[in-house]
Amino acid sequence: MNATLAGIDFTSRPTRRKPITVALGTQARGVVTLARLDAHAGFDGFAAWLREPGPWVGGFDFPFGLPRELVQTLGWPREWLPLVRHYAGLTRAEIRATFAAFCDARPAGRKFAHRACDGPAGSSPSMKWVNPPVAYMLHAGVPLLLDAGVHLPGHHAGDPSRVALEAYPGLLAREVLGHRSYKSDERGKQTPERLLARKDLIEALAQGRTRLGLRLRLSHAQRDALADDASGDRLDAVLCLMQAAWAAGQAGYGVPASVDPLEGWIVSAPWPGGV
Repeated sequence: MNATLAGIDFTSRPTRRKPITVALGTQARGVVTLARLDAHAGFDGFAAWLREPGPWVGGFDFPFGLPRELVQTLGWPREWLPLVRHYAGLTRAEIRATFAAFCDARPAGRKFAHRACDGPAGSSPSMKWVNPPVAYMLHAGVPLLLDAGVHLPGHHAGDPSRVALEAYPGLLAREVLGHRSYKSDERGKQTPERLLARKDLIEALAQGRTRLGLRLRLSHAQRDALADDASGDRLDAVLCLMQAAWAAGQAGYGVPASVDPLEGWIVSAPWPGGV
């Protein structure tokens, strides 16, 4: 499918200083070309982009589902659409109190419930409300996808020309950098070492040195813009773009057929026994 590709670095509280960042590009013969980077300082502009006609395939850096163990313990709806509608109706304070009580009742070392994809992807549990607050990102992001009528493979049927997939930039970053940190929102932690890590990560993407088997093509100005963004938001959007590009060439967009629809799956995370 000759679709526009998108990678989205999401925030649950977008501002001019910390916008939702969207990397747009195309793919041909194993090369992903970065066209541009857009910034949305509020949900309205981002929601309008979601409604733009396809075809497009996007990788979104926020969770689309909750751990089944958590849902069952709380007695919440066990089908995805009723569950996310229920979840969207809660306030952030209610989410925090509910999840904190869940964790407080569990033994040390097993405080959080996890999705099946967390281990293979190395991702935080989607019920985590701080550092990073992915529970709030799910709360803010998934309703926007539903309202826009996009297609969410493994979760919910929508417009097949606009496909939204859960991505996670840390999966590719860790493959290249190991445990080296490449970003920070805190100015005091925006060190030369993290700058070097970003440059190494960009070079690895350009050379195709990831599990995806794709190369990133970008201009010198784009390369500098990614390296100079110490927050890592632009680079994270590009990492999600690469995952979307990989998914666009896979059967079922790389979402395993046997995935738990309540939890979902992170694109390009290894599936036990294969997809």
